[in-house]
Amino acid sequence: MFTDGFLGYRTSFMLDFVVCALVIIVPVLVTSLCLVKFGRRYSQHRFLQTLLCAVLLVAVGAFEVDLQIVQGGWENVVLKSYAGPDDAALFAERIETARPWLWLHLVFAITTPVLWVVTIAMAWRKFPSPPAPAAHSQVHRRLGWLSAIDVTLTAVTGLLFYYVAFVAA
Repeated sequence: MFTDGFLGYRTSFMLDFVVCALVIIVPVLVTSLCLVKFGRRYSQHRFLQTLLCAVLLVAVGAFEVDLQIVQGGWENVVLKSYAGPDDAALFAERIETARPWLWLHLVFAITTPVLWVVTIAMAWRKFPSPPAPAAHSQVHRRLGWLSAIDVTLTAVTGLLFYYVAFVAA
C-alpha cells in the first residue's frame, strides 16, 4: 500500500514522510525556543517540545520498521531507481557515494533521541508544574541547546543523505 514515495523519487512512503518531517521540525523547534526565550511561555514550550519528541519517536519508529522490515534496508530503496542488470554499476556507485552521508547522519540520528529524551525527562521531573524558572534552568538550557543543535544536524544530514541517495543523478 505505502511502498512507494510521494515526492517524485523512487523511494518509500515512510522515507518521504520522514524527509517532510525533517523539513518541518527545525522551524517548529525554533518557534518553541522563541516561545520560551522571548515570550517566557514555558507551558507552550513544554507542550511543543513534548509533542515534537513524541511525534518524531513514533515517526522514526514507523520509518525504521518500514525501512528494515518492509523494504529490506536502505540499499533496496535505492535499488528501486535502477531498472535492470545494465544499471548494476550505477547502483553500486550510488550506494558507495551515499554510504558516508548515511554514516554521518546516523551519528546525529542516534544521539538526538537519547539527548532529547534525557532533556525532556529531566525537565518534567525538575521543573514545577506549571513550568517556571527553577534551579534546573541552567542545566536545562545547556541540554536544550545541545538537543536543538543535534536535531538540526540530524535534519540537515538526513536531507543531504536523501539528496545524494535519491535525487542526485
